[in-house]
Amino acid sequence: MWSEIPPEQFAAAVDTCAREVLAEGSIAGPPVDALLLARRLELLVARDSSMEGRARFVRLGQGGGAGKGTILLADEPRAERRHWAIAHEVGESVAHRVFAALGIPLVDIPVAGRERVANQLASGLLLPHDWFAADGNALDWDLLELKQIYSTASHELLARRMLEMRPPVIVTLFDQGQTQWRQSNVVGRPPRLTTPELETWRTSHERGKAAKYCGQDLPEGIEDVRCWAVHEPGWRREILRMELEGW
Repeated sequence: MWSEIPPEQFAAAVDTCAREVLAEGSIAGPPVDALLLARRLELLVARDSSMEGRARFVRLGQGGGAGKGTILLADEPRAERRHWAIAHEVGESVAHRVFAALGIPLVDIPVAGRERVANQLASGLLLPHDWFAADGNALDWDLLELKQIYSTASHELLARRMLEMRPPVIVTLFDQGQTQWRQSNVVGRPPRLTTPELETWRTSHERGKAAKYCGQDLPEGIEDVRCWAVHEPGWRREILRMELEGW
């Protein structure tokens, strides 16, 4: 049953659940503070420096009761990772709502399925579909401008969320000059990097700033090519976005 759910139906159930949870936490706009959301949902958040992972959701109680929903959070210096970890565990705590909306009994859900829903809910909580789609269109999907609004989400999460929106795009992430992943929201297996993409990426990589393809003529089917440098001392990451036309 789980494998038979259409992707559009699954995404709609996740986004609806995320929207409801944000409303319950009285979160009316970005950026979404995952810690504040958890507290407003009456979830405890406690540090556990001995943990191997970033966070986990448990129920702590006495006398054999179900206990209070608690998020145990590992020591993590990066704020974006802390927000993601908390949002993921909030998602874990409400994932049953998504399964209920899809009509899938919890006993039929594999562990990987539960993790997938928690991941999708975390993304939907930090980057709510309707807000992100509206802001993306208003800002012409400029990654750095969107990051200013959705400051609790990482650049990579912003890029991945673009793949769940329209218009049709191919997004590629580079680390230290190597392609880490390349995905599209319209083709299952994206083609090799085009010449405009490579030229735009090299400019961004070498100069350490955003770049846009300014060639006289883009190949047929390509609307726009941009790349953003997300550089830190000792580490270079770039996110390349190619918008397609005619799909």
